[in-house]
Amino acid sequence: MVMRSPLPRVSRRGRVTIVVLAVVLLVFMFADRIVNLWTDWLWFGEVGYTSVFAGMLRTRLLLFLIFGLVMAGIVFGNLYLAYRTRPLLRANSLEQHALDRYRVLLTPRIKLWTGLIAGVVGLFAGLAAQGHWQQWLLFANGGKFGVTDPQFKVDVGFYVFDYPFWRYLLDFGFAATTLAIIGSLAMHYLYGGVRLQGAGDRMTTAARVHLTTLIAVFVLLKAAAYVLDRRALLLDFNEGTDLWGAGYTDINALLPAKEILGYISVLVAVAIIVFSNMRGRNLVWAGASLALLGIAAVAIGGVYPAAVQYFTVKPNIRDKEAPYIKRTIDGTLAAYGLDKVKTQAYAANTLTPPPSLTTDTTIVPNIRLLDPAVVSDAFTQAQQIRPFYDFNEQLDIDRYTIGGKTQDYVVGVREINYSKLTGQQTNWQNQHTVFTHGYGFVAAPANKTVCNGLPFFVSGGFLGEQTTATGETTGSGCASPNEVISAQQPRVYYGELATDYVVVGKPDGATGDSEFDRPAGESEQHYTYQGKGGIDVGSFGRRLLYALHYREGNFILSDVFNDNSKLLYIRDPRERVKKVAPFLRLDGDPYPAVIGGKIVWILDGYTTSSTYPYAQRTDLAESTTDALTGTGGVAAQAKENINYIRNSVKATVDAYDGTVTLYNFDESDPVLKAWNKAFGSDLIKPKSAIPAELAAHFRYPEDLFKVQRDLLSRFHVKDPKEFNTGADFWAVPDDPARHGSTTAAGKQPPYYLLTQFPGEEATTFQLTAALTPARRQNLAALMTGRYVNGEPQLEVLELPRENRIPGPGQAQQNMANDPNTRTSLNQLQGTGSQSQLVYGNLLSLPYGGGMLYVQPVYLKSNVSNSFPLLKKVLVSYGDKLGYADTLDQALAQLVKGDTTAPTTPTTPTTPTTPTTPTTPPTTPTAPATPPSGNLAEATAKMNTAIQKLKAAQQSGNFEEYGKALSELDAAIKEFEAAQAAAGGGTPTR
Repeated sequence: MVMRSPLPRVSRRGRVTIVVLAVVLLVFMFADRIVNLWTDWLWFGEVGYTSVFAGMLRTRLLLFLIFGLVMAGIVFGNLYLAYRTRPLLRANSLEQHALDRYRVLLTPRIKLWTGLIAGVVGLFAGLAAQGHWQQWLLFANGGKFGVTDPQFKVDVGFYVFDYPFWRYLLDFGFAATTLAIIGSLAMHYLYGGVRLQGAGDRMTTAARVHLTTLIAVFVLLKAAAYVLDRRALLLDFNEGTDLWGAGYTDINALLPAKEILGYISVLVAVAIIVFSNMRGRNLVWAGASLALLGIAAVAIGGVYPAAVQYFTVKPNIRDKEAPYIKRTIDGTLAAYGLDKVKTQAYAANTLTPPPSLTTDTTIVPNIRLLDPAVVSDAFTQAQQIRPFYDFNEQLDIDRYTIGGKTQDYVVGVREINYSKLTGQQTNWQNQHTVFTHGYGFVAAPANKTVCNGLPFFVSGGFLGEQTTATGETTGSGCASPNEVISAQQPRVYYGELATDYVVVGKPDGATGDSEFDRPAGESEQHYTYQGKGGIDVGSFGRRLLYALHYREGNFILSDVFNDNSKLLYIRDPRERVKKVAPFLRLDGDPYPAVIGGKIVWILDGYTTSSTYPYAQRTDLAESTTDALTGTGGVAAQAKENINYIRNSVKATVDAYDGTVTLYNFDESDPVLKAWNKAFGSDLIKPKSAIPAELAAHFRYPEDLFKVQRDLLSRFHVKDPKEFNTGADFWAVPDDPARHGSTTAAGKQPPYYLLTQFPGEEATTFQLTAALTPARRQNLAALMTGRYVNGEPQLEVLELPRENRIPGPGQAQQNMANDPNTRTSLNQLQGTGSQSQLVYGNLLSLPYGGGMLYVQPVYLKSNVSNSFPLLKKVLVSYGDKLGYADTLDQALAQLVKGDTTAPTTPTTPTTPTTPTTPTTPPTTPTAPATPPSGNLAEATAKMNTAIQKLKAAQQSGNFEEYGKALSELDAAIKEFEAAQAAAGGGTPTR
């Protein structure tokens, strides 16, 4: 009989105090979680996706409870069983006397102590289990792919939907059994069922039966693992071929070995139970059985496959692995949507520029000269209006049809950059209630520049003269107040620079607007948000909730709040969609478009998996990283190993009210079907619901294209024996736009073009990339992605293996390092640190049986707040080069065969890149000694233009500055013509 030592009694007041303190402690421990759950519920209610939040919360809570209770029950049951089967009489030994103190502490409250231990273990198990909610939802809602694996003839859906959760269940079983064994062994030892000292058996019969049964269960789980491992071989890495998927050794040695080990594990489990509890009552047979399993695992599962690999496969790897390489090729092409790539041979044997280059009306007029990664500063300076307005570091490319003509545009939205607020602008009220939104969608034709290298703005302009739809300018040509691409609601409350929350809304009957809207001449216009977005924060309770959420006392103390106040937060489009659809991977480059008179952000959503059989696995972050990844506007993907991807969802975010809409873009994707089933069919709208105007702005997604490009560089080789040699593999070249950079170039980013490739029937908007042979620099292929009748289409133009066409890197080096061109560029750049050359994206264009390369060159002053101006265009075709102010002039040089690049005159000097009107740049100077005749007249005009330019700089009038700059440019050209007529040659600027 066990004597219970009574615990000291606690008074009623003491018990109440303990309860109150416990509640307060729990509140402090879980207050943040409660507040976050509450605010998340409100946020999902605002965007209309409460079903997603409720579904996630319900699933995670159920997994937490089920797996937590199961784990706690297993641990508690085994601990209590070990206690109940303890020996009534324990051996008299020093060991048992040393354990008496612990038994005295635990025994009076054994259920409480075992319950606490089991509860803690169950808590951690539940927390771990709730993190697998996505695996469970796919397991419960997944279907079939309609494709079977080549080895077991099992539908791929088993591997994608079922296998991950079965693997987790096995891991859970191993963890539970291991904890039960450890806990039971400790309890038996504590109460004498297992002992290390004294005469007689070291283990009681009850302890032996209990522990050997648990060990047998563990071995049976190992048998189940061997069965599951047979399927997992199709997902493993084959070191012999550097490919994913079972190879010769796996199928012919490891696969039967795992089957044999599964049977041996069952026999060992039976042997452990039977022989350990026979009359001999010892563990010799059980130990021998476990030893046999270990030896079998090493010999059958390790030594034998290694011998097959070394003696059979390695000497004949090309023939032995060929069928399995073929499986990986086919599986990879299917898993990444590469099985329908159109491949077309392109001889590229024309090295002489065709005369049609100067008269072409299909491809040449659409050649894009503006690089969206370069001209952001020009957008900012010309369209900024106020210092806190900004454009993303990298702009976007889209296409619009104006006047019946479709062309591509560099586009961006004017947002408030909160990091540029200064002084009083940074106080809480200004930052969160006054500077709430950006204003305007700004676009410039990608194939034109005017106003001394500035983009030609046809949308969203506040300054400058009018611009017609045909691209003619009536004034400075730098901007247009009459928008050609018109957004009826130009305000941008949700954007890529909207990193903080804002509070909007004014009291009923109030007449004044508090939000800064836009400048209007010398004054400012204000506005009050009228959209449906935002969460009501008019009540004290809501304000208190968000004061706790943001740890901001102004939610309670500030008098800006009223009954109509709304809180707008999570305003970045990518973060907004990511929260609504956490099961999607989102493209790193959202882009804005004007749809139905409204500015909307368009995003591409991907469904992924890492368990598609016989598909090459790739790191999503590594394969999508290039020279521009991580810069403003292009987010880097998280590190994640995948071997299946589909662009299944097109998402939009309204820039004004934040409305998130998800559209099903790939209705054949089984993974998206599973998510639709899990969260309800109304989560994602059907493809038929996509408005035609929106569909017209869909682009082939960049990150998907990068993944496919990376894989296609190897898997375009269909013959397994040729694949094994790797002789015809391709590579992604380094970015030629980083010429002269001191940092690593990185992969060349793909680029959007409005063009027509050989074999195509019409001009299309497509994403293009060049590929070179592995470890060589000549051109191997061009890869392009586009939409044909709303469906994605990948096409590869494959050049002959041995060709004289240079790759992007070679072409850029040839153009930039030509002696005459280099001299002219150095003169253009000037001496010292006055300015720097910025190379734009190099475009590879198949034309006339050859390859045309085009690269813009910008000049950027090193003066603060300067921006790059497009100054020159480099072109090459075969071994011919062109270098001129405009594309037409450069192409004319190619056709004429004049490879001598003209030099840039040093007198008169070219104007330094202008900065903002408030910070005048260095102005040009006229020649010190004015010549006579026409030269004198031209010089006088230059002096007049320079004086106007200085006056515009001093007054800060950007409009007059643009006019003066245009007049100066015309005067310089007149001076050059007069100089040539006087016998001084014809310099080209």
